[in-house]
Formats: sequence, C-alpha cells, structure tokens
Amino acid sequence: MRHSLAGLLSDYAAGRLLPTAAIEAAIASAQSCRHEIRAFAEIDGLGARLSAAVSDYRYRDRTARPLEGIPVAVKDLFDTAGLATRYGSPAYSENMPSADAEVIRTLRKKGAAVIGKTTTHEFAWGVTTASERFGDTLNPWDHSKIPGGSSGGMAAAIAYGTVSAGLGTDTGGSVRIPAALCGVVGFKPTFGLLSTQGVFPLAPSLDHVGVMGRSVGDVEMVASALGIRSDTAPRTSRYRIGIAGNTNDLPISSGVQRSFEKARVILEPHYDVVEVRDLPSFKRGFDVFAGIVLAEGGMVHFSRHDREYVQASYGSETASRLAIAEQTTIGAYADSQQARRAFVQQLDNAMADLDFMLLPTCPCTAPVLGADRITIDSWSGSIREALMSYTAPFNLAGMPAVSLPIFQAEEDGMPVGLQIAARRGRDNGLLAFASEVEAHLVSARPS
Repeated sequence: MRHSLAGLLSDYAAGRLLPTAAIEAAIASAQSCRHEIRAFAEIDGLGARLSAAVSDYRYRDRTARPLEGIPVAVKDLFDTAGLATRYGSPAYSENMPSADAEVIRTLRKKGAAVIGKTTTHEFAWGVTTASERFGDTLNPWDHSKIPGGSSGGMAAAIAYGTVSAGLGTDTGGSVRIPAALCGVVGFKPTFGLLSTQGVFPLAPSLDHVGVMGRSVGDVEMVASALGIRSDTAPRTSRYRIGIAGNTNDLPISSGVQRSFEKARVILEPHYDVVEVRDLPSFKRGFDVFAGIVLAEGGMVHFSRHDREYVQASYGSETASRLAIAEQTTIGAYADSQQARRAFVQQLDNAMADLDFMLLPTCPCTAPVLGADRITIDSWSGSIREALMSYTAPFNLAGMPAVSLPIFQAEEDGMPVGLQIAARRGRDNGLLAFASEVEAHLVSARPS
C-alpha cells in the first residue's frame, strides 16, 4: 500500500480505484508480510472484504465517510469483536473478544477496514517484539535486526508497504521507538486524549493509544478521524524550538548524532532554535518510569491471575518481571510517583517558553535480533533502557510527541528518527509543525 491515504481517497472518489481492489491487495500483502517478517498476528480477510463491499456502495451512493475504504491494521493489544486477540501472549491464545475497543469502533464508523492485527511484545512489555511462542518480528529494512517495540508489528507492516496507517500503544515509547527503527511516523498524543477502553493495560498511568503512518499526513488523517485535528491557523511569529542539550548522560551513537545534526542544520533557518540545558535527568526519568511500570504491571496481572498461572502460561520474560514485581511495595510505588511529579515539574519548566523540543527518538539504529544488551560508544546497558531513554520522559509527563524519519545512518543505512515533543494539549499544533518539518527534510534530500 504505497498510496498516501489522501491519494487513496482521491482515487476512490474519482472512480480510478475501488476499495474492494485496494483492500484485496492489502490482504494479499498482509499474508506475505506475515510469512516474511511475522508482522501480523491475525488477518481478517472476511471482515475486511465485507467492509470493502460496503465502501464500494457508499462511493457509488455518494455517502462516503472520512476514512471510507482505507485499509488499516491495529496492534494485537486492542480488542476486536470476533477476531482473535492474544495480546502477544500464549496465555490468551483462545481469546475472542465480544466487542471492539472504543477507538476501533470509531475507526470502523469512519469507514476504515481493519485487515488484521499486528504483532506486539507480550502484553506490550518490551521493545523488541520478540516472542518465544509466536516467533520474532523482523525489521523490513534488515531481517537480522529488531523492528523495535512493543508496537513493532505495526511499524513493520507500514514499512513493508501493507498499509499506510494503523494504531499502536505507547507506554514508554512503544509507538515512537519502532517508528524510528523502521523509518515510519509514530504519534503519541497527550495522555487521555484517545480512549484506552478495550486495550489491554500495561501501566494505566502511562498508557497511551498512538497513531502510526508512512507520513505525517497519513497520521494526521487518522488522528483527525479520531478527533485530533491538525492546527491550520496561520502563525504570527516564528516558532521557538528547543534542542535538547547533551546534559543527560544519555547514550547516542555517532551515526544518530550526525543524522540529527544534519536535520538541525536544515531546520535552523526556519525557526528560532535554542539549546535547552535545564532539563531533568532523563536517566533518572527512566528509573522512575521503570519503577512505576513494575508496580502497575504487577497489579494489572495479579488482579487477573495467580502466580502459578503466570509462571506456567506467560512467556519467560514477562513471568520473570512479574516475579520481581511481587517484591515491590506500595511505599516504593509512592516514592516513584513522587519522583515523577518532581521530574515532570522540571520538564514543564524547561519547556515553558518553547513551542516544541527536538531530540533523537532512539540513541542508535535497530539492534540485532536476540541481543539483550548494547554498547553505544562509551555507554553500555540493556537494550530496553537504551531505546526508551529519550521517549519514556514524555510518557511520565503525558506530553504529546511524534517521531518522524530523518537521514539514514551512514554506518549501516538504517533509519533514524527525529522526536518532536510539545506541551500537554498542543497535539494539533504538534502535528502541523511535524508536517512542516517533514516537508523541509524531504525538500533537502537528494532527488
């Protein structure tokens, strides 16, 4: 599906293409995508074809809805009525929801056709989209690399070309990280803006529904259908843009640094760019985030199952984390939330006079499959911490953030993501600005 969503809708409206043809092609591509890179957990050929037939009729009848006939995929963390929903876990192999998640209902009401469910790290608790039971999802750019996670299947399916947009979830970067590693766009709105009803929770105080697409325009179109419209009002002054200074002792590879600096040089003539040096410690932010996820994740799972079931039925990685979660206390959780409030206050202060902040999405390109740890220049640590270091702070703060591809890394040719963050509630302006940035970067690339 190499069409933009706007282009697809234009072709439908002009009669150049029927939804049934486009959706049939998307189903065939999903089957190939599932075979080649394991990005799909389930394909709903029957449901998508029925939806396509309705869309054909609506175009003939001139009653087309905003996303009429658009094929989309959704992460296998969203409940879908009558379609297997495993949450990436063998413990839910037979799960068949009776109702759609709220955002899925909205997509369908707007005319979108859900062609299938994309793979997720088990219960969204990880950044590799690896699975002992179902197999590892592969990065379409290089099958020896991870796609990122936990919405890795969604990013991989878009990069593969099966669909141009879909839904993921983001608790600490799970939309933005795979978007960066697979060279697509991932948008996490302000906390609570999109409903999580019918979405399996990881850490409820951090969970966000997110939108992914091939371009910012594709993301904008889906976000608009979900009630988040891009800001089209004319500006009266130049945007003030903050560049995150190197004050956080965070890892960053030389390749990502060079790509980021290239983007900065292109953008500087268009905006008032300043260095931001009073940010809170993102390293401390990750530690706080990890403590909250451990406590809330433990409460989510132990409220559903006893420890014997968890150890017997869950994947070993999740079961091990929940064994550690058993040792946490309400006091430790209270400490983490208190530290979170202090972190967020400092981040709010740092961004108070900025329109947007720019920073890398991830400190490196996609790591190799099967690795647990990574060395990035002088930094060494877990892949989970490395990939989430730049993204988790905006989950702690509930701020909207988007990742879009910039220049591929010189050393391995893999995608690099630029992250743009805004103050809470500025989602409309963020998407409009991201579209501007995308246009500046595209125009600067060699033809």
